[in-house]
Amino acid sequence: MNTAEQGNNAKQLKGRFTVAVLVFFIALLAAMAATYAWYVYNTGRHTTKVRMAAGTGINLQISNKYDDETAYKSSTMLESFTGKLNPVSTNRIQDGFRKVFGFTNGKENQPNLVANLFGDAEYSDKYKDYYKTSLYLRSNGESTDVYISDITFEDSSEEAPISSAIRVGFVVHQPGRTDAIQNEYIYAISDAKNPEAEYNTSTGEEGYVLDKDGNTTSDYTLYTKANYCNYDETTGETTLKAKSTKLCTVTGGSDGARGTPVQVDVYIWLEGCDEDCTSNLCDQTLQKLAISFAGMVQ
Repeated sequence: MNTAEQGNNAKQLKGRFTVAVLVFFIALLAAMAATYAWYVYNTGRHTTKVRMAAGTGINLQISNKYDDETAYKSSTMLESFTGKLNPVSTNRIQDGFRKVFGFTNGKENQPNLVANLFGDAEYSDKYKDYYKTSLYLRSNGESTDVYISDITFEDSSEEAPISSAIRVGFVVHQPGRTDAIQNEYIYAISDAKNPEAEYNTSTGEEGYVLDKDGNTTSDYTLYTKANYCNYDETTGETTLKAKSTKLCTVTGGSDGARGTPVQVDVYIWLEGCDEDCTSNLCDQTLQKLAISFAGMVQ
C-alpha cells in the first residue's frame, strides 16, 4: 500500500470515527434531556399476587370466553396474576407502556435518582411487566349501557397501600369478534395515599404520566370512584351519579336470542410516574381485585 492510499484510508477511518462519536453524543444528549423523575421503586421488580374476579348486574352477562355459550353468566373468574409488576407508565394503553432502564443522579431540587433512559415495557409468555386479560359482556335482554359499579381490592398493608399506585385500564372493542377499538378508560382504584408519597415528577406535581414516546411526561386526568354508577344488589336497580361514565353499550337480542358480545380488555399495572409509587411499597402486594359492572337498559 503506497503513502497516498494510506492517507486516504486514514481519512476514511477518521471520518467514520467522527460520525460514530457524533451519533454517540446525540444519543447521550437525548438521554440527558429526558431526565424525568421516576421513583426508586423502579430499582427492582416486585411480586404481586392478584386473585381476579368480575361480575355484572342482572341486565348483563359476562364470560372469559367469547364463543362459549355456557360460559356467559353473572360472574366469572378471570385469569389470576402471580408475577412481578415492574412500574410502567402510559397515557394511552393502545400505544403501549413505557418503563425506565437507566437513572442518573439528581441535581438540586431533584430526587436522588432521576430517570434518563426509557424503553418499551415487556409483555410475553415468559416476562410480563403488567397484567392483561380479556372478558366479554353481553345483554341478556334489551340493549343496555354498561358502567363500572365498583372495583374492590385488598392491600397486604394499610400502612403502605400498594393500591394507591395501582391502575386498572379498560380497552373497549367494537361489538363482535373484532380488533377494532372504540374507547379506553384508566381508573385509579384507591382514595388512600401512601404516607411516603413524593411529588418528584419532572413538574413537581401529581397527575403526570409518560406519554407515548416515553421521553416526556404529560398531564393526565384519571377516572375515579366518582365515575362509577350506583348498583343496588337487592333490587338490581342501576342509578347514575353526576359523573358516571359509560363504558359501552351492549345490544339486545330478538326473539330470545342474546345480543352481540363486546370484548373488554382489562389491564392492571403499577404506575411508576405516580407520587405514591415509592420504595416503602417494595414488600407489599395487591392480594385480590374484583371488578363489578352494571347495566342500565336504554
